[in-house]
Amino acid sequence: MTPRRGSSVRHDGDIDVSAHVRRSPSGRIPQWVLEEAQEHQRQAGMSSRQRRRTQRRATRIARQSARRWSKDVKRRNRAWRASPAIGIVLLAALWVSPDLFNQYALPVIRPYLPNASAPPPGVEASRNPIGVPPVVADIGGYRFMESPDPEQEMVAYDPCRPVRVVVRPDNAPPGGEQLIEEAVGAVSAATGLQFVDAGTTTEAPSSRREPYQPDRYGRQWAPILIAWSDAGEHPDLAGNVAGLGGSTVRNVDEGPFVYVTGQVVLDAPSLTAMMERPEQVRAVIMHELAHVLGLDHVDDPGQLMYGDNKGLTDFAPGDRAGLAKLGAGACVPRL
Repeated sequence: MTPRRGSSVRHDGDIDVSAHVRRSPSGRIPQWVLEEAQEHQRQAGMSSRQRRRTQRRATRIARQSARRWSKDVKRRNRAWRASPAIGIVLLAALWVSPDLFNQYALPVIRPYLPNASAPPPGVEASRNPIGVPPVVADIGGYRFMESPDPEQEMVAYDPCRPVRVVVRPDNAPPGGEQLIEEAVGAVSAATGLQFVDAGTTTEAPSSRREPYQPDRYGRQWAPILIAWSDAGEHPDLAGNVAGLGGSTVRNVDEGPFVYVTGQVVLDAPSLTAMMERPEQVRAVIMHELAHVLGLDHVDDPGQLMYGDNKGLTDFAPGDRAGLAKLGAGACVPRL
């Protein structure tokens, strides 16, 4: 039989629920209406005993759900009421024992306070050094930068984390980028420290450079900055100064002092004039990077760290002995 338009066809065994159900203005029947109608017809076909059993089961499930909800609410209320008391006890304990607060609470809270001066501790830190300094004879001929602690022989970068470097390329002579890469590779090989190219930056060099700049570099110590500049921007380059290099020292509690960041400022006009001998320009960059890592000037003109280079283009044995020691500094994961 061909059904007429608008009529419904019912097959044997089907429940015809479409004839007497509510429809939407569009004429469609919502699914929940169909399910409700089917349930009514199903119950209509049940005996009174079956309907009572079904009703008792539904009532039992509802009571169990209500009891579980009541227990959950009571647990949450107890926890909520206990939270202020726990907080007051902790604050009182920290107030009575400020050493505990300074040692455990403050290092966690400090990086997230306004105008924080240090990042969260241990960023990118490994349990063991990630590089190995070369084995060289300690023949002397080097000098370390002055340590804030007279009992600490030297200050170095943490060998358990990478040393990140950014470059401001403004005013760089042609080929300057390649010379920086070669110089960084040379000091990495001489120390075992693992350097990471963190790209370029627009940050200008400054004698008061902030070691922590989260808005620019994220929640970690600022990378070492290498910038081509001149005496107009950086007055310390005035006179017969081809470059400057140095680092910022930090420590935590009574632990060893370590370098956390630094900068190399290169005099672009004078070094551009020296580009006929690029190996000399590379030597200047290596010299300043060695300052950043912790070597000071020496009195021996046979070392690259002599204050007035006499034409050397590579590290000498004394330079290498000092750099190898600087590559074996202390790991300070709490900094």
